[in-house]
Parts: sequence; structure tokens; C-alpha cells
Amino acid sequence: MPFTLRELAESLNGSIQGDAEMSVTDVAALEHASPSDLSYLDSKKQLRAIFSSSAGAILTTPELAEHARKQGSECNFILVDEPQAAFIEAMLRFRPLPERSTIGLSAKAEIHETAQFGHGCHVFPNAYIGKNVVLGSNCEIGPGAVIHDNCVIGDDCVIHANAVLYHNVTLGDRVILHAGAVIGADGFGYRFVNGGFVKIPHTGTVIIENDVEIGAVTTVDRGMIGATVIGQGTKLDNQVMIAHNCQIGKHNAYASQVGIAGSCTIGDYVQMGGQVGVVDHVKIGSGAKFGGKAGVAWDMPAAGTFHGTPAINEKEAIRNHFSLQKLPELREQVKALTNQLAELQEQLAEQHEPARSKSAA
Repeated sequence: MPFTLRELAESLNGSIQGDAEMSVTDVAALEHASPSDLSYLDSKKQLRAIFSSSAGAILTTPELAEHARKQGSECNFILVDEPQAAFIEAMLRFRPLPERSTIGLSAKAEIHETAQFGHGCHVFPNAYIGKNVVLGSNCEIGPGAVIHDNCVIGDDCVIHANAVLYHNVTLGDRVILHAGAVIGADGFGYRFVNGGFVKIPHTGTVIIENDVEIGAVTTVDRGMIGATVIGQGTKLDNQVMIAHNCQIGKHNAYASQVGIAGSCTIGDYVQMGGQVGVVDHVKIGSGAKFGGKAGVAWDMPAAGTFHGTPAINEKEAIRNHFSLQKLPELREQVKALTNQLAELQEQLAEQHEPARSKSAA
């Protein structure tokens, strides 16, 4: 369904620079937009992109639009305070999210008679719900999902296809588990006895607090004694591994393939790029940020930005990086200096040889 820029601006509380009656039919990123698409610009770094973009209209701030006009842009703009937020709102007008299923409790799901449900729950075929499970209101359990005995799940949770909750796991409200996520498996704990590994029982649990989203094929292991905790609002990408006994704070964000070893304590608002690895029993302060593939080998302070393996302060890591780039040049310099030193030593030896000959005579 097309919308004129006037209609979009009114719905987004924005103002127009350009043709208010122009129609757009979809949304797209700047580099892929066609003349019938709406895009957005929220950074000076993107200003160049608008001159190679075919977007029919762009959501942006008054300041960025002014910069673009000074550089010669003739694009149609809708001016708003927060372009990304406005773009998301507009996107959902063009592409409404699918309505949630109204399947109810499928007869093809296996549900234990002791399970309890709040109102408005939907359970898809081939899901399994065990003894004494308690689900809040408006929950959705996807096909093939498994919820073992004694789990407690809050309101408005979505558990996608083939996700697994082991026994005695607790989820807060508005938790999303994507396909294949595994919550509450035993931690990787063994004792080495008489030449072999003996399993350590894990009798703890996992607590997932409100508004957590956990990506596809991500795993959160149960504690050995107490609980592994994922704090409120934390977002875990696909294929993240959280080991037993970890205490993850509020509003953390971890990209794909982050691995946190056992018994780590991590503060609030911590961010980790892809493939960051953290050794066991490490403590990380609130607000810390880690670049992709960083290796965290010891306790890290709050609020810093860290890179590399082992992870170090960003400025030091950048300095080390550029130093490494100079190694080939330094190697050649060392070789040249070594050759010069050898020549000097040879010349000195030749100068001392006549003196020694005279002394012997």
C-alpha cells in the first residue's frame, strides 16, 4: 500500500522538505533503495551515500538535511528527531508483523495433565510440556519445543520451534527464545579420578529475567549448586554459550559465538562483539565493551573498551596493532644493522692484527 510523504510525515510527527504528494511503496537501505522506496540517514558518515542512492525519500534530522542540501542534494526529506526510530515505525506500516497464532492448545502437542496455563496461550503441534509446568498469559510455544518438568514461565513469552528448557528453569515476562536454544543443560563439569573423567552433578538451575531475548542455537547451562542468571533486558545473539554458574547483569548485548566460561560475574550494560571468549571465574565491570575476538583472561574494569588477546585497553591495542604492521620494516633494519656491525667488527679486527704482529716480534 503506497503512502504519500505528507501521510507519513503526519504519522511520524515530522516535517517535509520536498514533494509532499510523492508516493512511496516500501522501505529499503540507502544503498539498495529505488525511487519508490523510503530510507533513512542518521549519521554524518552516511552523507556520501545519499548521492549514490536512488531513494525516493529519506528520513533524517534537520541538521543532517541541511548538511546534505549544502552539498547539493535535491532529495525529498522527512525531518524527524530520531530517524531510525521513525524508520522502524514507517517500516511496520509497509510491512506489518504477522499476527500471532490463535491455535490454542494443539491436540497434537503432548501436555502433562498437571501443567497450568494463563489465558491466551498457544501450543503448536509436537511440542512437549512436562509435569507441574506453569505458563503465564499470552505465551506461544512453537512446534517441537520441549519444556521439561517444573519450569515456570512468565507472561507474553515466545518459545520458538525446537527450543528446549530442561527441568526447573525459570523465565520472566516477555522472554523470547529462538529456534534450537537450549536452557538448563548440565554444565561442563568433571573430576579427573583414576585416569578418567567423572561427571559432577549439576543440581542448580537457570533464571532468565524479564525482557531477555536469546538467539537460535544459543545455550545457557544450569549452575552446579545455585543458579546461572541472565539479567533483565539482556540480548544474546545466535550461537552464544553461557556456562554454568555465570551471573550476567542487566541489558548486556553479546554478538554471535561469544563464549563465557563457568562462574563469571558480569555487570550491567556490557557489550561483546562476535567470538569474544571469557575464561572462567572472571569479573567484568558494568559498561565494559569488547571488540570481536577479544580474549578476556583476567578481571576487567568497568566502562573501558578492550580489544585483542589477551584483551587490553583500546588505545594500547591500537598502538600495538600499528607497531606489528611495522615489524617487516624493523626486521630489515635489524638485518642491515647486523651486517654493518659485522663489517665494523671485521675492520676493527684487521686494525688490531698488525699491532699484535709487532708485539709478538
